[in-house]
Amino acid sequence: MSKEVVLQVKNLKTHFTTSKGTAKAVDGVDFTLHKGETLGIVGESGCGKSITSLSLLRLIPSPPGKIVEGEILLNNKDIVHMKEEELRKVRGNQISMIFQEPMTSLNPIIPVGEQIAETIRLHQRLPRKQAWQKAVDLLEMVGLPSPEKRAKQEPFQLSGGMRQRVMIAMALACTPEVLIADEPTTALDVTIQAQILELMKDLQKQIGMSIIFITHDLGVVSEVCDQVAVMYAGQVVEHRNAKDLFKTPLHPYTQGLLSSLPNIHENQQELQTIEGSVPSPYDYPVGCRFADRCPHAREICRAEAPVLLETTDSETKVRCFMYTEKWEAIEEKEELVCP
Repeated sequence: MSKEVVLQVKNLKTHFTTSKGTAKAVDGVDFTLHKGETLGIVGESGCGKSITSLSLLRLIPSPPGKIVEGEILLNNKDIVHMKEEELRKVRGNQISMIFQEPMTSLNPIIPVGEQIAETIRLHQRLPRKQAWQKAVDLLEMVGLPSPEKRAKQEPFQLSGGMRQRVMIAMALACTPEVLIADEPTTALDVTIQAQILELMKDLQKQIGMSIIFITHDLGVVSEVCDQVAVMYAGQVVEHRNAKDLFKTPLHPYTQGLLSSLPNIHENQQELQTIEGSVPSPYDYPVGCRFADRCPHAREICRAEAPVLLETTDSETKVRCFMYTEKWEAIEEKEELVCP
């Protein structure tokens, strides 16, 4: 039985025009999110993860940024072409976001309960007293101790873990269908990180929402994600089931990422690295963007840009020539030249 698609992103391109030229921060991103699933978007800093997440909510600062192409289909309605009035109804109500750093996202001089209640009043038109009570209930649901007391406190009076729980409560205020979590545990210690991840999994089961988890931490991805989209230089290079990806990564970049992780079962003297550096978003190469760092690169990789193609099944996609007929022809030719 096919799964219900909640969000589908097709050929999304978000560019920034600056004095240096045009930075193609997100340059042809494709992925699908199913109902009740968690999709992890991973990659190193600067690959376009956060810009992708902001694009989904149309929160790109303009100028200099702009969505120049593509579709963001939320229940088959394209967010890219929505009018501002319709978009306000969607943001927070159907699709919501937990931002990376709570202290820059929360108003520093307004009690956290009032900030959550404001979201509820805006979208659900509840009276002030009911909205406040719902805000307190949400703080209790996300595991904040003494929720009534905490609701009256300002962000600086709370710990980092508490502030992150406030952000989750705010994001869940209107029971969204899609929750975007942009590095929600980066600034937290390991114990609090585990609590936040467990909380998100429990809330997902209760509400039945879908989650997009933006992170560079592959350990977190293996814990919470059903599907994974690996990004490199503004594009998705591999999209597949999380268990399969960790077991048998297909794209050379994904293989490099997993090989660079420390292995407690092996006596490693040095961690493996991926040679070279990420190309500039102002000047991407003509062919495969990973070609200069890839140990398998051939002439075709530098001459043509690979597309994101399906391999063994519809849920396994990879952007690499190694899984095409062209590659088979190259290998046959090399065998004839070097028997």
